Amino acid sequence: MQDLRVTLIQASTVWHDAAANRALYGGLCLSVKGQTDLIVLPETFLSGFSTDVAANALSMQSESIEWLKTLAKQCGAVVTGSIVISAGDNLGTDALPNSNKAFNRLIWMRPDGTHSYYDKRHLFRMAGEHERFGMGQTRLIVELQGWRICPMVCYDLRFPVFARNRFRDAKPENRDYDALIFVANWPSPRSYAWKTLLRARAIENLSYCVGVNRTGTDGNNLNYSGDSAVLDFLGQPMIECGAQSQVVTTTLSWNALQEHRSRFPAYLDADEFELK
Repeated sequence: MQDLRVTLIQASTVWHDAAANRALYGGLCLSVKGQTDLIVLPETFLSGFSTDVAANALSMQSESIEWLKTLAKQCGAVVTGSIVISAGDNLGTDALPNSNKAFNRLIWMRPDGTHSYYDKRHLFRMAGEHERFGMGQTRLIVELQGWRICPMVCYDLRFPVFARNRFRDAKPENRDYDALIFVANWPSPRSYAWKTLLRARAIENLSYCVGVNRTGTDGNNLNYSGDSAVLDFLGQPMIECGAQSQVVTTTLSWNALQEHRSRFPAYLDADEFELK
């Protein structure tokens, strides 16, 4: 099993301007062309976090999705982040629409043009997201170079049961995932919670944990302090970003992860449960 190169890109997303954000994030992604296996962008990276569905909802057949396909191919890497997608378009079978207007959809775009997606389950009611967006029902587990990865969106970070890693036994292949990813628009007044919960998710799940947040100030005058990070299975930081725009890459070690799981098999004492 080979190690996995992961790139975090945090930047000041342009408010309600998909074309400007394609230029911004496209240029940053291409700066690591051929140097990484996975590029992680923030939540709603084409619009900023907004409940104005009419202004931002896109089709799965839109120019932006075609752009993302081309970008992944050019970079030679998976590119992931969330986008506001119209609920009337390509619903799939997992989603349960609340308002029949939109989904906060994480796209997992592969270099060969195929993709998977996850619709955000936990909708941020303090901003009215639950009134404008449909709630996803099933979490996503994807594979990349033998690694199993579970990508989630922002507010999901606060709900450890949904993010829980399950191990059937000590064999590496009998686990849910090896890396947990959160893409976010997490405002700076709650930065302590962001940093703390990322560490907790890594430690309790015996997994790497990646969190990518945006920077700058959005159209609602909310400030974002970045604080994107990669934590190892002990909750120790491998990368910690500041409040400025950054593109950073680190390598996740497969052997180090398996050695830790062998030395400290806390999963053998975990409670049995099922996700509904």
